Amino acid sequence: MRTAYNVETVRAAERELMARLPEGALMQRAAAGLAAACADLLGRVYGRRVVLLVGSGDNGGDALYAGARLARRGAGVAAVLLAPERAHSAGLAALRRAGGRAVGVEGAERLIEQADLLLDGIVGIGGKGGLRPDAARLAEAAERARAAVVAVDLPSGVDADTGEVRGAAVRADLTVTFGTHKPGLLIDPAREYAGSVRLVDIGLSLPPQAELEALQHADVRRLLPVPGGESDKYRRGVVGIAAGSARYPGAAVLAVYGALRGGAGAVRYVGPAADAVIARFPETLVSDRGPKHAGRVQAWVVGPGAGDDASAVGEVLASQVPVLVDADGLRLADRHAVRARTAPTLMTPHAGEAAALLGVPREEVEGARLASARELAGRYGATVLLKGSTTLVADAGGGAVRVNPTGTAWLATAGSGDVLSGLAGSLLASGLSALDAGSVGAYLHGLAGRFAADGAPVGAHDVAEAVPAAWRDVTDA
Repeated sequence: MRTAYNVETVRAAERELMARLPEGALMQRAAAGLAAACADLLGRVYGRRVVLLVGSGDNGGDALYAGARLARRGAGVAAVLLAPERAHSAGLAALRRAGGRAVGVEGAERLIEQADLLLDGIVGIGGKGGLRPDAARLAEAAERARAAVVAVDLPSGVDADTGEVRGAAVRADLTVTFGTHKPGLLIDPAREYAGSVRLVDIGLSLPPQAELEALQHADVRRLLPVPGGESDKYRRGVVGIAAGSARYPGAAVLAVYGALRGGAGAVRYVGPAADAVIARFPETLVSDRGPKHAGRVQAWVVGPGAGDDASAVGEVLASQVPVLVDADGLRLADRHAVRARTAPTLMTPHAGEAAALLGVPREEVEGARLASARELAGRYGATVLLKGSTTLVADAGGGAVRVNPTGTAWLATAGSGDVLSGLAGSLLASGLSALDAGSVGAYLHGLAGRFAADGAPVGAHDVAEAVPAAWRDVTDA
């Protein structure tokens, strides 16, 4: 499990550790890891031109000490000081002793153009809001330069706790982060600025409860349902799919396809697309009597392609089993009915749907994904899977938010979300909690998308077809 902690928690852990270490030892640990990462990126250090972008905080000190280490290995190192009077004095002295030099902001762009590597130590993890004008100009110059850009702990200009980017920010090729990941390194839009992320262990003692969690193969493998010798289709779970309409029969077909790949023992379909579903998947159990009279299920999926059929949504929400609500179902679901449910509810909106439910512009959701997922979960008393470039799963009861590490931009295709709904609904029916079903479903769906695409466009049916390969990849790891 990869975890991320907020700034307050990291700061407290740093203070506790510094109280037990000699003065400056923690910064030296960070600088050693930072310099090693820079050396790995450069390949050859001797004769390379390194420019440090140095602010007034501890990140600037980390950059200066790392620059001193690179200078001792023969690199030509220049530090651009945004606030010379407030630069880390001991780090600056170490750089000068090693043969490095310090300059002001004027003329820095020329140095940046000639550099082989830029080290961003402008603002640390406590930075809020956009960069100040001088720093913004350096960030823009760094983006134009041919040099590799390495961010110290976090790219300057992004919010460590939320992943928000308000104005100019440094766009790094590599971020070297210390002690733990920060949420902004895992959540878009900030994640796009971080590049590759390298974690340097500096010995922090962190609490069990993280701000974010990202499942890995081993975590997913432990959660996947596995049939036993006494299993039958009912013991494995039956998932009901109430989806599709005369206008959107394909949504029903794709949701059923995802459900058949998700580990449940059987799939019941209710809706007007029964002929299309049976023609494609004859193993599906179909009913024309509505969700209430469809037969026993362990979980429901409602909403994909449903159009304006509010009755099916209402019947499903009135059931006593876990329910996944997607697409049109999100628009048709009564918030009070969702909050009144005693069984788990998993809502799976994309940013536009989440914005409509929250009554805010879509751009606000896309710019503040973590806050939006939590707000929606709290407002509906449901677990929320917010789809997008960073898929987040926020539990109704609070706690760590799950961030999905798999996926590909090729998953942005019609019907992909219907496949995910069926897949996650099937996992709900097999007994996983709403948080785990959403997290595991998103993980497998993202991995299947990668396998199906392999660098080329795919359709939603290709993604469903690749789910078994993703499942095997996880279980064989």
